[in-house]
This record gives sequence, structure tokens and C-alpha cells, in this order.
Amino acid sequence: MMKKTLAVSLALCMALSLAACGGGNSSDTQSGAESENGADAEINFDAGSDSGLSGSAADNDYSDVTIRIYSNSNSTERALWLKQEAQNAGFHISMDDNSVISGDTAAVQSANENRDGDLIFGLNETRWGQIIGGQYENLNLIGWTPSWADAVGEYQYPGLAYGIVIQNILMIYRTDDFGTNGEELRFEHWADVVDSGYSWYRQNKVGGTTNANINAAMLYAFIDPDSPAGGVSLDGWKALWKFCADGVSGGDDYQYGFDPLNKGDVAISEYYSSALYGKIDAAAESSDNPLRGTFDPENWSLVDIDDGTYYIAEYIGILDRPGRTEHETEAVKAFAEWFGSAETQADWAEEFDTFPCNHDAAEMVYGADIPGIYLLNNFALSEIPGADMTYAAYVAAHSAEWTNILTNLGFFWSDGNAPAEPDWENLDWATLTQSAG
Repeated sequence: MMKKTLAVSLALCMALSLAACGGGNSSDTQSGAESENGADAEINFDAGSDSGLSGSAADNDYSDVTIRIYSNSNSTERALWLKQEAQNAGFHISMDDNSVISGDTAAVQSANENRDGDLIFGLNETRWGQIIGGQYENLNLIGWTPSWADAVGEYQYPGLAYGIVIQNILMIYRTDDFGTNGEELRFEHWADVVDSGYSWYRQNKVGGTTNANINAAMLYAFIDPDSPAGGVSLDGWKALWKFCADGVSGGDDYQYGFDPLNKGDVAISEYYSSALYGKIDAAAESSDNPLRGTFDPENWSLVDIDDGTYYIAEYIGILDRPGRTEHETEAVKAFAEWFGSAETQADWAEEFDTFPCNHDAAEMVYGADIPGIYLLNNFALSEIPGADMTYAAYVAAHSAEWTNILTNLGFFWSDGNAPAEPDWENLDWATLTQSAG
């Protein structure tokens, strides 16, 4: 059953600044950010004779083909759901859940090393840009254009990969006695949180999709293509250091930024859009002072940030696996066609609180009532002056340098183990932007 009804095209195209209104728009970490811990190591199944074939599989017998999938959108719940729905559609898949492969880095590296993948989905523009740019020697995509390509608007690498969901990083605050006591928060930039006067959560490690996207949001206001410090001004790294130095981590006691906010340990936190409402619905199960309200928040709100927020899109693409037969390739294409279709993506969105890239799927799920968390300005698609690229592309181009800087300078320490603040004016950025290895 769909969350609302129909009629979203204009609202989506204008509010999200996404492309081409005859096409559309588009989010979960278990689809794009990290997944929660799972149990089943690998999902394998055989389609039964009464599997309820649909789409391309209804006209062809693909039950003899095992489609090997790599993804970071692979919580146990997602993997099991996809197993069952794919079986109902007449497909046989093999996909590790996140007890085996956790996060986008592991998904891409495993696919590159094993060289047995037929299809990859999830990730974000950073990883997809690297795949399409040939950074991974064993990951090449075949040419492919699904029937629903126009429905995902500009969320596509034409002929190669197409958007599945979008999500964004949110800054959320409590409006009750554990937060601002009714004071509304408005910042010009994400990094303004360090001067807010309220406590905030910060992540405690380098790496991970969610962490990287929070960093991208924090650094957006400080981009300088001429800076030797990874294309970020010195003030940007200072602000990010202060975010770590004065923020609350909680070590490994928190599952991302939702837990500390839900428990009342901080006034402000960062969390990804997908699954937020589901988390709030179940908030009382893990806190004596939980967040309340979903579409009509009772004791929480989004920080109103002038810049907007950093959206990421997750895509699906078909890998060129050596030795695959024409029949097997047809099966993989049919599966990708089915999975990215409006009907399947609407079901996926309903099940896992994602926001579809597929415009028709978004209509089915939300109608004209788009949740406010998806109506924020998307600065990932903003053009960077002097760089001739969008911010998402800029992040992709500098992600390795940023990771090296964060690692070499000791960012994101566990609480109580802070290193000395760097001597910012006397740093060797040529060395810091290189891997410590």
C-alpha cells in the first residue's frame, strides 16, 4: 500500500533542482550510507515453478542463470527482501549481505578482486565516477539503456548506469529540553554548528559512506580549487578539526548520529534521510527520552541551512563479466530492467524508506506530499567556480586526498584520545595528501 497517492512531477523537478521534468527524481544507506549489521552471509535461491514471473522474465526462462550482485545496499533485511521479490519475478540471484561485505569500499573492492560480478548497485557518485573512469581494472560496464531511463532525469551516466535512489545528509536538532527549548536553528553553512553554542555529535573514524558525506557537507563552504590542501582552504580544515575536537562521539556506543540525539546526549546531530522516519517511529524502543513524530515532528526539526544539503544518488550498472554467455547477459539485463522499474522501486521505497530516482515510482509512493527532508537544496549538483564541475564530481576527484589528510592528521579520534591540534601554518600538504603507506 502506497504512502500517499499521485501527482509529484513539478514539485520534484523544482524542489530538488533535478533534471528534466519528463524524467524525474530521486534515496538509503542501507542504500548509500552504511548498512546495519546482518546475519545471513550470502543469499542464494532458485526460482520455483510458480514464481509469478513479471516483466522481461515473464517471457523468458532465466531460472538456469545465477546473477551475481555486489552492493553496499545490503542489510540482511534488504538482501532477504530482494531475494524473495526477485524469485517472485523469476530471477536467481547471489548477493552477500553486510555481515560479509559492509560499505561501499568493500563492495567495490570485492567486485574488483573476485571478478565474478554481473551487476552492481548502490554506492554513490564518487564510486560510480571512479568505476566509469576506469580506476578499477576489473570493473567495466557494458552498454545498456533501460526502458525507464528517462524517468530518472539527470541521475544517469547515459548508456552505462542509472539512478535507483537518492538520499541526503541531514542536520537534525531537538527542540525540547534536551535541545534548544524551542529556539529555531538556522545556519549559513554546515560548519556553523561549531559556533552554535549547543552540543553536537561527530563521527569517530575516517572512512565509511556516511562519514564521508558529512565531511563533504562540512567542507562545502571552504572549497578552493587553488588550495594545495586537497582543494580546501585552511579555514575548512580548521573548522572540521573544531567539529571533531568539541563534538561528542561516544565511541562505538552509537549507531551513527541517530542514537545520541534520540537519547538526549546531544542537541544536534547528523543523519541520513533514508530510514529516518522509520527510526523515529521505533525511537522509544531504545531511549527513555525519544524523538517523537515523523511527518509532523513534535520534538525535533531540521536545521535550516542556507547552503542546503549534500545529496547522493545510488545507481545500477551491469558489469562486463568475462565468459558470460549471451543468454546470461540477457538475464542480467532483464533483472536490472525489473529492479529499476517504477513498480519495484516503489515497493523498495515503501519497504525501506528510500526516495526513488524514478519519477514514476516517487509519484506512486508520495504523490504531491513530498517529505520536507527531500525538499532541501541540493548543493551536490552546484557548479564549483574555477573547477568546471559539480560539487559531487569535485568530491569524487578529491576524495582520496581528503581521506589521506584526515588519516595523516589524526582526525576522528575516539573520545579522550585527541592528538595535538596541527600547526596549521606550517604543514606539508604535498605529503599530507598522499597515503601514509
